[in-house]
Amino acid sequence: MRILMISAEGPPLERRSALVDVMDALPGALRARGNEVSVVLPFYREIKENRAFKKKNTGMSVDVRVGDKTYVARYLEGRSAGGVQLFLIRCDEFFDRDGIYGEHGKQYEDNAARFIFLCKAAIELARRLTPQLQILHVHDWAAALVPVFVYAQGLPFKTVLTIHHVADQGSSWGLDFGLTNLPEQFFTLRGVEFFGRLNFLKGGILFSDRITTVSEHYRREILTPSGGCGLDGVLGENAHRLTVILDGADYTRWNPTSDRLIPARYDARRLRGKQICRDGLLKEMKLDSAPRGPVFGMVTRVVHEKGFEILVPLLDRLLWDDVRLIILGEGDSAYETALAIAARKFSTKFAYQRNYDEKLAHFIEAGMDISLIPSRFEPAGLSAMYNLKYGVLPVARVTGGIQEIIEDYDPITDSGYGFLCYEYSSEAFWDAIKRARRIFQDRRIWTRLMKRAMTRNFSWDASAQRYEALYRELIGATDKAAA
Repeated sequence: MRILMISAEGPPLERRSALVDVMDALPGALRARGNEVSVVLPFYREIKENRAFKKKNTGMSVDVRVGDKTYVARYLEGRSAGGVQLFLIRCDEFFDRDGIYGEHGKQYEDNAARFIFLCKAAIELARRLTPQLQILHVHDWAAALVPVFVYAQGLPFKTVLTIHHVADQGSSWGLDFGLTNLPEQFFTLRGVEFFGRLNFLKGGILFSDRITTVSEHYRREILTPSGGCGLDGVLGENAHRLTVILDGADYTRWNPTSDRLIPARYDARRLRGKQICRDGLLKEMKLDSAPRGPVFGMVTRVVHEKGFEILVPLLDRLLWDDVRLIILGEGDSAYETALAIAARKFSTKFAYQRNYDEKLAHFIEAGMDISLIPSRFEPAGLSAMYNLKYGVLPVARVTGGIQEIIEDYDPITDSGYGFLCYEYSSEAFWDAIKRARRIFQDRRIWTRLMKRAMTRNFSWDASAQRYEALYRELIGATDKAAA
């Protein structure tokens, strides 16, 4: 099958996010199964300045109307580390900036225009590629108007929308609808209008041929008023087109047996390397190596949805004890400030680094004992999948894909390999931390749980098979209609 994936994020961006990880791994998994897969994303400044990434001009350029202005889309081409063909849409006015969606915690004011341009330019590319594409697979709000434009123009593509994060919807004031150049009938209850505003994600939900999301529990959440972020009614009306395909873990990048970014490799049978990584991490972050309490860690976005409102109040309580804590990530300035203050107060126990570093992310994964996942929303739970492969036992709040990945430890039946809490509160999360700390003191049990966690397998191949089946169903429906 011939598939084009369209996203605002993906390799060669170096920052870690669930969407970047998916766009790095899923196309490669589909390609390994014999499909022709390409990815299109904006040519950001970060990519332009990445000298290690080899790109070339295709020589193709297209005029793209956005409202009453015309912009030139120029197309570059490259390959991901996994060999997947990448198309990069260049328009310096929109994408030659320090951030992707914004800077310093604020969204760019022209995001509607920027990503309307992305959707239109991606469609112009799709129309010109030969042999003809069959599937346009778009990811999250920034690409969600693609199915709307495909429908409006009567183009011969089947469209799939994957919702990784329903809270981000691409909502802007109603006057931005003019930037789409769509007929007025699209700005209605049955179109992209949502309470008088332009809503990218709603358009994608209504006009895509199929919708997918990334875990069964997240599907249930987004169909409720509390989890749907206003779109639960729209999703409920279109639930017959909503399919669950669990994300996978990219074990070519995140695997302690082959990870070249960590000081020692290890597996469930040979755990000595884990101890070397732990000791090396504490030394690298200038934290005390003794006494030997657990090393907690997080590699995440420092934002409300990741549960920092219930974690920050626990920092003093946690760090007065015999623990070490390392957090890597940027986000909300208020939470960043709180973490920086705590790191100064407990300078031998807590290290916080704001700027993402790929090598340090892998080092933390290999060196920590316990991960903290207090998330308010965790659609897929990719970080938990990585944790388990590295022998890290998570303390997590049950939400989204977490319950499909982590099994709560039960000492009576000796089952499970993580520590779950079901209430979104500081006290409930603290109780789960205390349970983990208590078990950590028994090295025999802890080692058994580590080995159990490391045997869990969430490879992308199973997910790729399900996407492939979905695509075939859509193409088959087209073929039958043509016959």
